[in-house]
Amino acid sequence: MTTNEIKSLDQQYLMATYGRLDIAPKSGKNATMIDADGREYIDFTSGIGVNSLGYCDEGWIKAVEAQLHQIQHMCNYYYCESAAKVGEQLVKLSGLEKVFFGNSGAEANEGAIKLARKYSYDKYGEGRATIITLQSSFHGRTITTLAATGQDVFHQYFYPFTTGFKHVPANDLDALREALTADVCAIMAEPIQGEGGVNMLDTDYIKAVREICDERDILLIFDEVQTGVGRTGKFFAYEHFGILPDIVTLAKGLGGGLPIGAFLGGAKAANTLGGGMHGTTFGANPVVTAGALEVIARVSKPEFLASVTEKGTYLAKALMDKKPSKVKSVRGRGLMLGFQVEGNPKDYLHDCADNGLLVLTAGKDVIRLLPPLTITKEEIDRGVEILANVLK
Repeated sequence: MTTNEIKSLDQQYLMATYGRLDIAPKSGKNATMIDADGREYIDFTSGIGVNSLGYCDEGWIKAVEAQLHQIQHMCNYYYCESAAKVGEQLVKLSGLEKVFFGNSGAEANEGAIKLARKYSYDKYGEGRATIITLQSSFHGRTITTLAATGQDVFHQYFYPFTTGFKHVPANDLDALREALTADVCAIMAEPIQGEGGVNMLDTDYIKAVREICDERDILLIFDEVQTGVGRTGKFFAYEHFGILPDIVTLAKGLGGGLPIGAFLGGAKAANTLGGGMHGTTFGANPVVTAGALEVIARVSKPEFLASVTEKGTYLAKALMDKKPSKVKSVRGRGLMLGFQVEGNPKDYLHDCADNGLLVLTAGKDVIRLLPPLTITKEEIDRGVEILANVLK
């Protein structure tokens, strides 16, 4: 089918919840994608951070295909070898103690919220279930994770939302302390706010938040759905701060392209959920976790993580050296970069696509880049050339 034929079929039968570009991806290799009409694109999005090893990585395909020849699904009444191995690796890498697998970032964040509230209920009883999140945050699109999200634009249409959330400005300790009433059980934050604009959290702020949580027996939750699995040059972005959270959520890049979510609990919360308190049909799927094992084996290597940092620095410098007049500033870590621009970033997104480059937007004025962690410098150079021309 051609792109127009696919587009027509989509518009006839699928709900129009996405502002799609006129692109129908057909095949790809690493950071290069080819659409249904044979047109080639450099992909600086990796499926919004999902294709961590790029398109059609041979090692990842081999791992997934081998599992497909054994068993494709089992219910969670049984033990899954690949899921147990992924859990082992995540615990060793994180410093936390136990993992629960689901299917998405929103599910992971829902689970983290349940875990924090159950911990507080067990220890303090009812009336201590409020979670503080940050303004400009994004935690998912379920009713509860929308309530947790600190952006007014998402708080429409679907009332009533789940109660029990407060939103405070990022990097503002005075506002946080003012919100710390007796009913608070957790503080939830993204180490870098992705959808909100690639907004950075200060190290001193995070360390102070950790101290506050320790003093009050409040759990610290890091939403690493977008920042985790090597995206920032560390396997977990919280490693940049030199602290350990109580709960961490993951998704996106963990599966290498297949749907997976996870939340991890540390010493306080690892054994909080008992039989029947949480569950899923497709979580810990053997095929998905086989793919995740390959991702972790590759991405967790120090030399791989160092290459992510190096390539992120190279990309940002390559673009800024071309002096794109529409760029006001750049921020981010590793291969999670945000370029603050003049004008509407969605206009640039369309211009980039027209010229063979896929990018993302974030917040009101940011072009966001989340390329595959395996992107080559040649692919970076080709993409930067297009982006620089669009931003002049």
